[in-house]
Amino acid sequence: MTFTIAIDGPAAAGKGTLSRKLAEAYGFHHLDTGLTYRATAKALLDGGLPLDDETVAANVARNLDLSRLDRAVLSSHGIGEAASKVAVMPAVRRSLVEAQRAFAQKEPGTVLDGRDIGTVVCPAADVKLFVTASADVRARRRHDEILASGGSADYDAIYDDIKRRDERDMARADSPLKPADDAHLLDTSEMSIEAAFQRAKSIVDAALKHK
Repeated sequence: MTFTIAIDGPAAAGKGTLSRKLAEAYGFHHLDTGLTYRATAKALLDGGLPLDDETVAANVARNLDLSRLDRAVLSSHGIGEAASKVAVMPAVRRSLVEAQRAFAQKEPGTVLDGRDIGTVVCPAADVKLFVTASADVRARRRHDEILASGGSADYDAIYDDIKRRDERDMARADSPLKPADDAHLLDTSEMSIEAAFQRAKSIVDAALKHK
């Protein structure tokens, strides 16, 4: 028996931090599905392969090792740009969704976060959370994060980028970003990560009791 927690939401809403905290609290496996698209893009770049060949990209996606995703390496801006090109390819999405579903079968449980986990990847997940926050709050968080790590950042550029990503994610025909009908909504605009974690944990605890 396995237990699956699906966490969706827009960029910089806090779903990644929340997912990692939940996985650690319950001893579950964690997968940031956004990194699977970045890893596909990095493999293409490393191999000198084209970013616009869907057959080649889907083949690379099929052969990814999801247990070896390095967040620090995959978070670079260049890889993000390349990932946005391969993420729109239906064959790549199909290959990665298949891999993500296989990951979700790991025992004793898994936490997957992304844009379409509760709606497409794991529609039968035991718990579905949709984590969101206002665009202004998300841009401020991302801005502060970059400054704290010693980088330089332009708040207006980050805000515009977040709005663009929201529009792209929500408008796409294939697996648009939206809450599953049975998802619990967590708006973290006025919430600390600890408060969001405690709220999410109470939802998971209740579901575990009924499992």
